[in-house]
This record gives sequence, C-alpha cells and structure tokens, in this order.
Amino acid sequence: MSGARGYLIVAAVISAVVLFLNSFLRPDYSQRNSEIFTEMVYSRAYESFSPSPFLPGGVTQQPVAEGVVVRGQSPLYFGPGTEEAQRAGRELLNPIAGDDSAALANGAELYITYCVICHDAGGNGKGTVVMRGMLPPPSLHAVRAKDMADGEMFHILTHGQANMASYAAQLSPTERWQVVRYVRKLQEEN
Repeated sequence: MSGARGYLIVAAVISAVVLFLNSFLRPDYSQRNSEIFTEMVYSRAYESFSPSPFLPGGVTQQPVAEGVVVRGQSPLYFGPGTEEAQRAGRELLNPIAGDDSAALANGAELYITYCVICHDAGGNGKGTVVMRGMLPPPSLHAVRAKDMADGEMFHILTHGQANMASYAAQLSPTERWQVVRYVRKLQEEN
C-alpha cells in the first residue's frame, strides 16, 4: 500500500514541476523551436551531373557499384569486353517474338529516345552528335552489325562498347531486347 502511495506522490510532484516550468517559461507557439545540429536537416543538395568536391570523380552522379543487381531484375552473368560480348551472342536468345507488334512499337519509341542522337533514324550512324563533331558510330546496316547475334547486341546495350555508354541504367532488360528487335527490323528494311 505504501509503495503505491509513494508512486502517486512522485507523480504529483513531477506534474507540479512540469506545470510550474510550463507557466514560468511561457513557450511562444508562434515561433520556431530552437534547433541544434542542423547539418542533416539543411544539408547541401547537389543536382545530378553537377560538380561535387566531395565525391569520387568530382561529379554527383556516381556509377552503380560493381555486382549490384537492380531489384526485380535477374543478373546478367557476362562481364564487359569483346570476348564476353561474343559469349553473350552465343548464349543469349532474344525473348521478344519477331511478330510482337507492341514490343516492336515500344522498341521503336525507345530507339528514337536513346539511339537516334548517334545512329540517326535510319540507323546509318549519322545522328546529330556526329554533325557536331563526335566520331560516327558504326552503321547498323554494316555487315558486322547484321551478322551480330542478338545476345551480343544486347550485351553492347548493357555494357557499352568503344564510345557508346551502357544503357543498363536507362533501359530495363526487356526494353533492351525490344530495341534489339527494332534494330533487326531496321536492318531488314535496308
């Protein structure tokens, strides 16, 4: 009984102290609270592709770490390089059917978005960047491109080659296969 009574007395004293401090300090609810350690709240934000003195390479956007597999996607067990591209050509088959019109339309849209700037609409390698002084990419109608296996082309879209950067971050594996299917259609037309 005395233990419960002691708790009540302590609770009453604490309540009285809190009420006294509240009335004595008189908080002004129209003002912001005082802040300490605000570095995390008001951190310096950088835009993508902007220079940053704190990150490797001096740029904000960093490459994906080696071995990272994007959630929901299966890993591609081929490394960068010509030998790996040729192995991908032998081992990977395009899962997009040649008569899949929706996939072909999406591949055409993706090609226009990502590829036309270098390869031009017809795939001849005379895009706008070439007119502005960049080295021209190989024509998609050249014998080498026509003889290239779909898996090798997929590998190039995934890892890049020579002046061409990787498009793995911009295009999902399914979208890369759709672009390959559209390039095959372009090659058939010429």
